[in-house]
This record gives sequence, structure tokens and C-alpha cells, in this order.
Amino acid sequence: MGHSVPHTDAEIAAMLDFLGLASLDDLYAHIPDAVRLAGGLDVAPGAAESDVLAEIDALAAANRPAVGGLVSFAGFGAYEHERPAVVPALTMRSEFVTSYTPYQPELSQGVLQALFEYQSMVCALFGLDVANASLYDAASAAVEGLNLAAAATKRRVAWISRAVHPNIREVVRTLTGPRLELREAPLVDGRTEWPDDLGEAAALLVAYPNVLGCLEDVADAARRAHDAGALLVAQADPVAAGLLRSVGSLGADVAVGEGQPFGTPLGFGGPYVGLFATRNAPYVRRWLPGRLVGETVDADNRRAYVLTLSTREQHIRRAEASSNVCTNQTLIAIAAAIHLAWLGPHGLRELALRCARGARYTREQLLRIPGVEPAVDAPTLYEFALRTPGPAAVVLERLAEEGYLGGVDLAPHYPELGDAILLAVTETRTRAEVDDFASTFEKALR
Repeated sequence: MGHSVPHTDAEIAAMLDFLGLASLDDLYAHIPDAVRLAGGLDVAPGAAESDVLAEIDALAAANRPAVGGLVSFAGFGAYEHERPAVVPALTMRSEFVTSYTPYQPELSQGVLQALFEYQSMVCALFGLDVANASLYDAASAAVEGLNLAAAATKRRVAWISRAVHPNIREVVRTLTGPRLELREAPLVDGRTEWPDDLGEAAALLVAYPNVLGCLEDVADAARRAHDAGALLVAQADPVAAGLLRSVGSLGADVAVGEGQPFGTPLGFGGPYVGLFATRNAPYVRRWLPGRLVGETVDADNRRAYVLTLSTREQHIRRAEASSNVCTNQTLIAIAAAIHLAWLGPHGLRELALRCARGARYTREQLLRIPGVEPAVDAPTLYEFALRTPGPAAVVLERLAEEGYLGGVDLAPHYPELGDAILLAVTETRTRAEVDDFASTFEKALR
């Protein structure tokens, strides 16, 4: 197995001798062969660092990123949105960008106030009473919502809509572990079909809009959950909240979501920020996950901000905790707060309208193409699924060759939909791009 600077052959031999190993291959023997690089790195011994970096840059240049490389009509949980210049200008200030955990409130009033404002905005988005200072992403927030429901109801069954993003469902299955028995409600023509008998359910998890962009009946899901003595956990799209009724007003007890659209560019899946809010119910004091920033007054009766409800955290509650989340995504949460403050209620509504109008126009243009038809009939907002006459993977590859990230192939996740592509349209797309995309889409079907 090859090696390169800074370690000499003598140094490597000394290390192996100390460890009682015969070769470097023995050092990596615990790593499965399937994920090990066969043959070592193709780097000439003694190659200059600048030459190696130049080669790496050349390889990286072969990538075609979603932003700046391809015109993107893909969504599926990660969206290209405009990022106002004020967001990086403020979040990159040293007072924010170097912050981690504001354990000393007397030194951290700015960060704490920003997080308090973030929490207030999340409450307004979801129509609920209490929000935490953020979680890792939408998937971890969904896990924590179900954990809270299980702890509050003392039950062990959770119903999850098949129309919740498959990655979120996978994370939920992984992290709820022995705490919950998970049952899946089927997807019927774009919407969730809940069973009449939910049994001793702790929670229902529904997405609004769901993974196909369809609008679920959240009020009906809330009624079903409450009739069964369960809580409704709604994974709500924060951009769609600019147009739709809040999930809190529709009866949701807990709302979770992904804050990436606000202030965070696409970046290979992260880091993102998980939104979490709930009602001011008795379970908040004991089971709310993560951090919570509260407002109080100091010794001179001046407004002040502190971390509060810290006794709920795993490192203090230990085995009695419902969560092991002991931190938050401070910087990304602050970016989301800055973006939302910049938009304001009217700006958020306009953003959602631009996305919805662009999606409607795009969908109409694509449905004029012979052989293209809706994958489902339920109403959508700015994301929608279309069925193609040929394999979706082939269509998407041809679109990429023409400079378009044309959507997401749904076959690996929802094979029952046939050859279907999920497309998303945000405010970043122009009418000219849509028209050319529709023309290119038609050619890709030939």
C-alpha cells in the first residue's frame, strides 16, 4: 500500500512495530474491502503539494453543481432560493460566526437575543406557542417530535405517513430505536390514507405539503390523532407557510421543519437547521428537546436573555431524558432569523406566491408535451410529480447533458408511481428558463 509525505518509511515501520503489525494493510484490516480504495492513491512519490492541489482542483472542476453549474428544477427537501446580501454580511460578523454555546449570558446577550427572535419567528410561522433554539435538521426535529409525543402520552406506537420524505422516515426508524413501534400510513393518489383504528398511538407524523408537493388535510389528521388520544406532529414547509394556514391553527400539537430555504445555500446536504415548535402544554417543561432561550430581567430590571429549561437536557436528566440533543445550530438559525426578518410577513407571502406561480406555469408547459401526465391528482403548491413515457432516469440524464438538473427520479422511493419525476420551482427560475426547459424536456423524451 502506497504512502506519501510527511511520513517516512522509517517512521511508518516504527509505528507498525510498536503496534505489532506487519503492514499498513493490517492497520486498515477492520475496514470492509468494499469501501477501501484498491491500489492506493495515484500520486507520484515526492509530488509537490501545489501539483497535487492542481490535480484535485481539476477533478473538482468536473462537477456540475446545482447552483452556478446547472439550472435546477430539483427539490426533494433541498431548495435553491435567493439569499439576500444582508444574510452573509451579518452572519459572518465575528460576534456571530465564532459563537458556540452562550453559557455566559452576561457575555452573550447579542447571540441570545438573536436566537430569541428566531424562536419567536418559528412560533409565528407554525402558529404555535413555544419554539426551541433549533435542532440539526428536519429529520432530527421529526425524531424529537415523536419522542416528545411518546414521553407525553406514555405510549409506544407512532403512525408515519408514507408521504413524509423517505430520508426523514429512515432517520426516524434509526433514532427512535426501542422507544417507538413505527407503523406506516399508505399514500393514495398523493395524500395519506390514515387507518380508521389508530390503536394506542402516541403520535401521527404528517408532512404539509408532503414529499410530492401535495397538500394534506392536516385538520383531519389532527382530529384523528386527538380522538385516539395522540399528538399530531406536522412537518411543515416554512416557505409554504407564507401562503397556507399555519399547522398550529389546523390542530397540530408539534411542528417541525427544515430551515434551509432561509439564508442557507445548497451544500451537499448540510449543515442545515431543524425547526421545532409546540403548544404551551404541560409537557413542555419536561420534554421539550434542545435549547430554549428565555427573556427575563437583570438585577437592574433591564431586559435580558438567558438559556432556560436546561434541566430537560440529556446531560442532566440522563436516563430520564426523552432526547440526547444538547446543542443547537446557532449560526444557521441566526441566518434564518436574519432572512425572515428581511422578508417580513409580506415578503414571505410574496416569496411563496412567486414559487407557486412559477410552478403552475412550469407544470402547464410540461403537461403540453405528449406522453407527460400528472403522477397524482392532489393539489400542489411549488413542487409536483409528473409521469414520463420513458424511464425517468434516462430523461434526467439527457436533461443534465443539456445543462438542467431536471428533478428527482421517484422510482427508487415510490415505485408505485411508475416512471415519475419530482420537480420544484422556486423564485430563482425565470420564465425564459422554464420555456427552454420545457423545450429541452420534450427533446429528452424522444
